[in-house]
Formats: sequence, C-alpha cells, structure tokens
Amino acid sequence: MTEIVPLLQNHPVVFIITATVVGLMVGSFLNVVIYRLPIMMQRDWDEQAAMVLDDAKLEDCAQSLREKRDTPARYNLIVPRSGCPKCQRRIGALENIPIVSYLVLGGKCAGCKTPISIRYPVVEAITAVVSGYIAWHFGFGLAALAAIVFAWSLIALTIIDIDTQLLPDSITLPLLWIGLLANMLGTFAPLDAAVIGAVAGYLALWSVYWLFKLATGKEGMGFGDFKLLAAIGAWLGWKLIPLVILLSSFVGAAVGILLIVFRRHGRSTLIPFGPYLAAAGLIAILWGADINAMYLGLYR
Repeated sequence: MTEIVPLLQNHPVVFIITATVVGLMVGSFLNVVIYRLPIMMQRDWDEQAAMVLDDAKLEDCAQSLREKRDTPARYNLIVPRSGCPKCQRRIGALENIPIVSYLVLGGKCAGCKTPISIRYPVVEAITAVVSGYIAWHFGFGLAALAAIVFAWSLIALTIIDIDTQLLPDSITLPLLWIGLLANMLGTFAPLDAAVIGAVAGYLALWSVYWLFKLATGKEGMGFGDFKLLAAIGAWLGWKLIPLVILLSSFVGAAVGILLIVFRRHGRSTLIPFGPYLAAAGLIAILWGADINAMYLGLYR
C-alpha cells in the first residue's frame, strides 16, 4: 500500500488509468444500485403501509401488500445474486465483466436469450470515462477522489430519476454530508460557503416549488430536487448555486421543448429535473469557477 500511493502520485497516467478501471467496475455496481434501490424503497413503503393497516385492523389489505412482492424476502444491494429478470438464471462471474461480457454475450441472456438493455454497458462506459477525466482534470489528491465519488452519485441519481422520478434520500443525504466533510479542508469551497450553499440550494428550489404551487395549485417538482441542489451546494459553495440553477434550467427547458416538438411528451407530462441538476453540478465542479470568472469578466 505504501508503494501504491507514490506510484499514483508521481505517475499521472497510472492514476488516470487506475481511476478509469475502477470507474468501470463501479459502473457495474451502479447498475445494481439503479435497478435495486427503487425496488427496495417500494418494499419499505409497502411494509410501512402494511404495519399501518395492521394497526388499523385491516389485515386483509396488509397481507395483500406483502403478497404482491415479486422479489425474495431478503433483498438488498448484495443479496440475492444478480440474475436474468425473465428466466431467473443467476449471472456468473465471467458473465459480469463490465462491457466485455455484454459484447461476448451479444447483448443477450446466456440462458433464455432475452435482450439485455444497452444501458448497462453505457452506464459502465460513462462512469469509466468520467472517472478518468476527473482524475486527469484534478490530478492525484483529495479533490480528484472526492469529485469522482460526487460524479458516481450523480450518475446513479440521474438514471433512477429518469426511471422512477425519484431521488432517493439514501443517496442525496449522504452526498450532502460528504460534501460538507470534503470542504472542511476547503477542497472545493470554504466550509462556511459550503454550509450556506447547502441551505441556499434547498431554499432556492423550495421557494420556486411553493410559488408555483400557490400560483397554479400544482406541484412543479419534488422534494428530492431540493435535497439534490442542497447536496450540490454543500460541495460547491453558494457562489456556484446560481450557475447550477441557470445551467439546469436552460438544459431542462431545451430538452422539454424538443420532446414536445417531436411529440414524445405532452405539455402536462412530468419531466424529471434531477438529471439536469446532476449534469449542471458535474459541469460546475469541473469548470464552474472558470465559467463564473469568464461571466463576471464580461461586466468589468
């Protein structure tokens, strides 16, 4: 271990390659998180609802909630082993090599030949490329290691939000605390700016939510968006919150308009905002200070 740290520190190429390979493996795990975490959340909600119904003496309804599960009694990110959703065939170690196994299998289950979603290798590839780029951008050190964890979390949140329109507290809240801990040493922002950034991030979207609800009687976004922007604020500090909001709103509006124009969505269709916040947060941690400086320089 004592030899590895100097090797990574003194040889940038080795550090970048290592970060890319680790990112590739983590990308495979993120696919598990993306698939299983919403199911775990639903199971928890069903169990809580069943407990309430039990207390209300509605045993039949409670039992119905418990029986509708199509997953094993013990179900988390580790257990049971991954398998084909259709034929339940367990995936062996050689069939679980990131990207390589997908290509060797021809994108199909080895048992029933059901097509495997292209999203699995895409998530692995994106995670690897982003991890390698961050390693190159920051160089070996706390900033790179922390930013890579930040990116991994945003990738998982993005896909989960696209699938379910949920931003799990089990990711956003730890992300917030990790951001504050990272900035105890001023890694990305002074600690006081990070604390204010967390508060400002939450209140910014919270205010928009209530203004929109009071004006229209509808909910324009979910509470998970508030928590995600609070987490981003904890990482980047309050000075980059306006940039994150501007970037995410611009990209979100552009994508929304395109979806409406091409008639893939109606105007009343809900579009998750989390992916745009995540993309803006990743842009800001890499180039936010430069973008702010360039913008402010235009008015000097």
